[in-house]
Formats: sequence, C-alpha cells, structure tokens
Amino acid sequence: MNLVRDLPPIKPNLPRVTDPADLTVLTAPDCPAAIWSRQHSEALSVWLDRLPASQLPRWREIVAVEEVSDAVRDACAEAGTPEGAERDELITEIQMLADSFAALMKVSALLLRLDVITSNACKRFHIDAVSARLICTFRGTGTQLVAAESADDPGAVLTVSRGSPILLKGTLWPDAPASGLLHRSPPIEGTGETRLVLVFDPVFD
Repeated sequence: MNLVRDLPPIKPNLPRVTDPADLTVLTAPDCPAAIWSRQHSEALSVWLDRLPASQLPRWREIVAVEEVSDAVRDACAEAGTPEGAERDELITEIQMLADSFAALMKVSALLLRLDVITSNACKRFHIDAVSARLICTFRGTGTQLVAAESADDPGAVLTVSRGSPILLKGTLWPDAPASGLLHRSPPIEGTGETRLVLVFDPVFD
C-alpha cells in the first residue's frame, strides 16, 4: 500500500493514498476517512478559476454510475460552461471518481452533487448522517478537518488540498464506532471566493 505521509499527522488515524486501489483502507475499523492525494491538471485549475460563477455546473441527482459523465455534461450545458478540452477533462475526472467510489462502496448508483458555493455552507464541524461520502473541491479552498477534541483550536484544523478527494465515514457506516473526526466547508463569507465542490453519496439497493 502506498500511503502518503508528507502532510501533518492528525488523530484519529487519517491515511493518505496515491493509488485508488488503496482506498480500501477506509474499511478498517479505526479509519474514519482517507485522502486520495492527487491534483488536477494546471490547465483545468486555471480554466475553472477564470469562469464566472454563473458558468460553473450545478447539479443534484441520483444517477447510475456509468451515467455520471452524461449528468455532468448536462449540468455544464445548463450552466453554459464553455465547451473544450478543459470541460471534457472535468467530466472525465468526475466519472473516474464516481467509478472508484462506487467500486469501493459496491453500489451501482450514486447521489451526485455539484455545488457552487459563494458563502458559508456547512461552517460547523460535523459528521454526516450517511454511510460514507466523497468530497472533492475543484475550485477554491478544500474541506477542513479536525479531531473532535481539538475542534476549538484553529491551529489543529487541516485543509484538504484542492483536487484531492476525501472519503469520509458517516454516522450510518455499519458497525463503526464514533470516528472522532469532524469536517466542515471552509468559512468564506465576505471573501469573494467561489468554490466548486463535488459530492458523492452511495445509493444502496
């Protein structure tokens, strides 16, 4: 297993992997989350940063895994996201993340969310009421993490890098103790920042 240890440690156990095959580490009883350490291409990042918020894709739908790319393409068309190589790369990236997460969770459908965020979304640290969730920030500041016992210490907060998906266990993960790891959307109210965030939840039959 190729674990990345170049980021500050955080308790409880928070592994970072570079190979999607190693995301199975999330199933370990003492693992509340896993970070898939990767980056988008520079071209995609620059292109997304230059788009007005109105042209960023927004979507919420339960979709079959193999149809995620079609849903994202529809979202881009509805938002007027310009066609081209970067839009194609965005769609391909999201489909790849869908395939990897669905394989890990052993599901054939996902709740797809593409959120464009310009204010404070979930600024309180929390654990989601789901079995598991994948969050990937495509534009703006990434998801923030903290151990429950350090939630009031700003110096203990870890910000996940843009482009690196984080997979989080929720309160509905079967037979799992309380994880002790909290997360939130970064508070950006009044900063002028725009975030583009992808969220996947598994949909079980």
